[in-house]
Amino acid sequence: MTAALDARRSRSGTSTSPAVPPAPPARRPPRRLGDRFASAGFLAPAVLLVAGLLLTPFLMTLYRGFFSDSRVSGFTWFTNYGLFFSDPVLAKSVENTLMWVVGTVALPLVLGLGIAVMTNGSGWSRIPRLLVVLPYAISGSAVAVVWNFLLTTDGAANQALDALGLGSFAQGWLLEWPGNTLVMIVANTWQATGVAVILFLVGLQTIPPETLEAASLDGADGLRKFWYVVLPQLRTVSVIVVGSSLVNGLKSFDLIWVLTQGGPGRSSETLAVSMYQETFLALRPGAGAAVAVVLTVIVLLASWLYLRRQLTPKGA
Repeated sequence: MTAALDARRSRSGTSTSPAVPPAPPARRPPRRLGDRFASAGFLAPAVLLVAGLLLTPFLMTLYRGFFSDSRVSGFTWFTNYGLFFSDPVLAKSVENTLMWVVGTVALPLVLGLGIAVMTNGSGWSRIPRLLVVLPYAISGSAVAVVWNFLLTTDGAANQALDALGLGSFAQGWLLEWPGNTLVMIVANTWQATGVAVILFLVGLQTIPPETLEAASLDGADGLRKFWYVVLPQLRTVSVIVVGSSLVNGLKSFDLIWVLTQGGPGRSSETLAVSMYQETFLALRPGAGAAVAVVLTVIVLLASWLYLRRQLTPKGA
């Protein structure tokens, strides 16, 4: 009986022998020392070029921040850095910089994502996309000129309010803090939203349609599908948008300088504007170097913390 069963199995292509486990994948041989030196040789010119163009000026600025200006004399150690705690102008500059970071990250992210989602796949999407993306092609100085035409005391914004019978809301938009800082953040958002729209549209078009169909079959629709299916797949694009907005917000200069020059009374300065003011107008190069170092450290630290948080795998 057993012999007949074995013969039948052999004829049908089955075997009674135990399954053989698959062989483990072959390991790559370790790289030879000569290959490592060759790789280092190819990378060395680029590394040295980056070090010469980026690290050397930073180290010179760091060194300059420990030396005198018109306020003090000789080697001052951390006196210039102590101005952040004793000078109210620099304290206000730090506050404005934080406002810029929050506004220039949150507004382009939310508006860019919303516009991209609403115009993705629609037949009339090209015109609104063009209108949103067009300001991104304009320089910051040109954007400032346009918004200066709108926001001056006798500008287009106040004239429009008067024409609509809302003259009581007319004001000097650039003359009082924090209103001047807020309207400049809005002007920056008008320019920066375009690149966020482009990036989110690219991300939306790379989402596999199978995931959306599966979500619909599971009963997810509307906001639930967007929150649990679409948004997680835009994580990489969101990292790029937030990272670029964070850096641009921290180093904003041209828009602020053309609109207010940091005024009135240096009340709307950010750290980038304070660096210019201290170095070239107040003729305090030591203080300007200290501001530049602090700004660089803040940009690097904020970028590193955000990217580390977003790009670290879950559970790692």
